[in-house]
Amino acid sequence: MSLGYAEKLSYIEDVGQVGMSEFFDSPHVLKEKIEQLASMVQKSKHLVVFTGAGISTSCGIPDFRGPKGIWTLQREGKALPEASLPFHRAMPGITHMALVELEKAGILKFVISQNVDGLHLRSGIPREKLAELHGNSFMEICRSCGVEYLRDFEVETIGLKETSRRCPVCGTKLRDTVLDWEDALPPKEMSLAEKHCRIADLVLCLGTSLQITPACNLPLRSLRGGGKIVIVNLQKTPKDPKASLVIHGLVDKVIAGVMDFLNLKIPPFVRIDLLEISIIQGLSKDRRYVNWMLRMASVHGQKAQVPFIKSVEVSSDGESFKAAVLQKQPFLLKRRTIRTKSFEMMVKLNFSDGCGCSCTMISLPVDFKISPEWPKYDKNATFKNLKETAIKDRSCGKTAIVEKKVMLDPKSEFIVYAMVTNITWHDGIPTAPEDTSKSSGTLTKRQNVVNNRIRTSRKRRKFFPHEMGFKMESETLQR
Repeated sequence: MSLGYAEKLSYIEDVGQVGMSEFFDSPHVLKEKIEQLASMVQKSKHLVVFTGAGISTSCGIPDFRGPKGIWTLQREGKALPEASLPFHRAMPGITHMALVELEKAGILKFVISQNVDGLHLRSGIPREKLAELHGNSFMEICRSCGVEYLRDFEVETIGLKETSRRCPVCGTKLRDTVLDWEDALPPKEMSLAEKHCRIADLVLCLGTSLQITPACNLPLRSLRGGGKIVIVNLQKTPKDPKASLVIHGLVDKVIAGVMDFLNLKIPPFVRIDLLEISIIQGLSKDRRYVNWMLRMASVHGQKAQVPFIKSVEVSSDGESFKAAVLQKQPFLLKRRTIRTKSFEMMVKLNFSDGCGCSCTMISLPVDFKISPEWPKYDKNATFKNLKETAIKDRSCGKTAIVEKKVMLDPKSEFIVYAMVTNITWHDGIPTAPEDTSKSSGTLTKRQNVVNNRIRTSRKRRKFFPHEMGFKMESETLQR
């Protein structure tokens, strides 16, 4: 992608103060402040974290107001940064994953985010403990029944507009959740954010210039009840005089120091993506052959692209059918084979840029026998096992079946595979080098993508697994 959100926003002349100077506390002062913050976090009873674009810069997503921020460069008439990897492959960083561990430990009670990069949700922060005030570039919502659909691709519109998809529950046209400049903050998100800020004894502001109203005033709600505000940001903010502690340092470094002080380990991030593989068959007129079609499709529907797969190589044991390399989506292969002959089909999935390994291999036994009954899979257990195996082996590319279903007319079999496509480590331990001869690999580089942050709306807390790119189950794997 290019600049996604920033390019889609309506034009306005005044975006506030940009190009602000950055300040860095001396190492000695920074160390003292980190210990002071850690002590405050440790003693807190209701910790709320308020985040901005600064927590995602280490994930390769530029901010907006810094010296090299998007709006700063635009105002200076300079070229905007090009993304080296797609926005949808951005991975949660140290701060995102530290917050997951703090929530798991019962210390962090709620997260309020102004970002639309979806990294908090992707990291594993529970949806009910997260308010995304400006929206999520990967979320669609049904205004009729309130169901949210989390995608593995960036939704094409912003401004709460209708998208090209419909709600599978009620058939209503879905809408994006990202606000444009003129859109009001979502009432439910704001209500939750205000509620938690009012009862918070500590609001920790991370990587935000605290300029965009009314969101920037939320942390001040805690002061009325005797709460404290801590601001961690490289630039000065208008709310600094109200803060009990202001830290000028890299957010990741500060939070890593806090976690070390609290003796809490920052967990790795394991990304799991989903792919539906189907085989649709029909007999030839003489009933001697089976005409079949293999299809690799998104779990979001047949018209949706599969963003994490670049190409597919299909072959078989022996010479059951002619092998093929599929380089364009939709990935379809049509073949004819002898009806009575069973065989093993090998499907090599070549991953796109931004994935932590080059490919993975799936073996499909084919005998063209369709049973009206199919096994039930425990999705949560499968995801948990995938994650644990990937962490233990320190590699990605692992796959597992999470769903299987059949149709009798026409005879069809649909299998949903979950696959580990990225692992991001924060423990400083190097991973094994990638072996492209195997179906696994390791993440060796960060994405450099642009932070699409905006403001959006949302409704319910309900999620439908079949409609979600990496599913909420995969999002909560970090827990």
